[in-house]
Amino acid sequence: MASQIISPERRSTPLHDNELEKGSGRSRSHSSTSNREGTSHQAAMGPKPKRKHFFSPLDEAYADAVNKDAECVEFTELEDKQVRKKIDNTILPLVICSYVFNQFDRTNIGNAHVLKPFNDNYGITSNQKWTVALSIFYVGYCLLEMPANVLQRHIGANRLQAFFFLSLTFWGLCSLSFVYAKGYAALLVLRVLMGIGEAGYYAGMIYYLSFWYKKHELALRISLCMTGTLPGAIGGLLAFGLVRAKTKFLDGWQFLFLIEAIPTIIMGFMILLFLPSFPFSATFLSPRERAIAQARVNRSHKPQSHGGMSGWGGFKAVVSDVNAWLFMLTYASFNVGVATISYFLPTLIKDLGFSSIDAQGMTVAPYAVGWFMVFFQALHSDRTKDRGWHVMLSSAVSFLGYVILATSVHKSVGASYFALFLVVGGNYSLFPLVMSWAANAFSPTSKRGVGTAFIVSVSNCVSTASPQIYFDPEDKYRKGHAISAGMLLLTFIVAFTLRTRLSILNKRNAKRLEDLSEDEKAALGDEIWDNDPRYVFMT
Repeated sequence: MASQIISPERRSTPLHDNELEKGSGRSRSHSSTSNREGTSHQAAMGPKPKRKHFFSPLDEAYADAVNKDAECVEFTELEDKQVRKKIDNTILPLVICSYVFNQFDRTNIGNAHVLKPFNDNYGITSNQKWTVALSIFYVGYCLLEMPANVLQRHIGANRLQAFFFLSLTFWGLCSLSFVYAKGYAALLVLRVLMGIGEAGYYAGMIYYLSFWYKKHELALRISLCMTGTLPGAIGGLLAFGLVRAKTKFLDGWQFLFLIEAIPTIIMGFMILLFLPSFPFSATFLSPRERAIAQARVNRSHKPQSHGGMSGWGGFKAVVSDVNAWLFMLTYASFNVGVATISYFLPTLIKDLGFSSIDAQGMTVAPYAVGWFMVFFQALHSDRTKDRGWHVMLSSAVSFLGYVILATSVHKSVGASYFALFLVVGGNYSLFPLVMSWAANAFSPTSKRGVGTAFIVSVSNCVSTASPQIYFDPEDKYRKGHAISAGMLLLTFIVAFTLRTRLSILNKRNAKRLEDLSEDEKAALGDEIWDNDPRYVFMT
């Protein structure tokens, strides 16, 4: 029989994930043992969370009732897996679909650029005009990323669906506008608006997932939901077929933006109607399952759906944290490669000597193989509960790919195409590893939400200049590849530094905790911040 997972009484030392999963042999009070099913407090509140209207905040008393049941509930490892599977089947399909359409923007405009009718329609007559159009996307994105995530915390846990709905609908309408707009000025305006629409979505979804999964489950879920390899492969296949389409009113490149716009708007409504809020309000779970779902995350990192620091307080806590700046530098350095390869992949393949249509089809294989690297890196990272070494491995793989491109693009088509597999797999596998690592390093929840937004926002300010590194088409972008290789080397160095620092902090915290008296431990309180001696960083 599977071992029991038992909630401990409040105590001064935290439970590690493996300790939580195996259970605790501590004694309980009578009230705790009488609520092993984890349903008594919810039963007193009624069978379902009550809301006055669709956008009204959930009664905090109900959230507290579920959390109280979560403190006492006992469940087996099999039940843990069954609840996690139920969460996976309900949440992940919606998040995956929404992110696929989010990333179509990158692949669609990159695929469209290799077609002459698109360039003629928007007056793209030089490489400089093209890179400016790519860069300007990040202006709106960077300006609104932080405010958007502070707003997410302010509006409350159960209304995040409304934020995601507005985000998807806005950028869906922007994509639809690409179909009919003309001229270079229109292209620049739409790119800025697209960035505004997407601001807050990526970091917000990671923040959202942290309410559903344990620390060591996040990387795999982020790899499944929120990396560009799957959208890249799908986008390449669609482009390969759609660019041949032509009607009296629409050319092939216009179908690329149409196929992004309409499903994105539909997806926005599906998110609004069907994406569940958080475990304590999940109506697709039974009362006992809600207690188990809440207990799973509470015993891992105890996210708070309401209360805590304000957005401004979270911001001050983040900018004064050295770890936040190291995570930002890690993300910013590898994102230089991601911000360029997603837009330039069809162009790079075309420059190897292939036709525009063949280049679009040939983007599928690097993205497909890259998806497997993303998945297995995240899976192994979660199983080993390691982030640092996996980040270093992925950055080394991508670095090698860029070195091959910089040195062999003139000499060998085969070697250059193979190098693109390394670049795509290495770059995109860094997304789930770094962001799940960062989400694990910030506590309390309000700091985690602002912290992930801070990393994405500041890093994407660097991305504003990233497309400009591909300024040498006459040299097959060798200088751009060399710059990207240097940035991936920086990723490796910063990741090593960060892992070393967090290991030292863990040892220091363990020593501090050991030196505290029982009374001092009891006075530490229930909520564990990342500067608390009880906090254990994932390395």
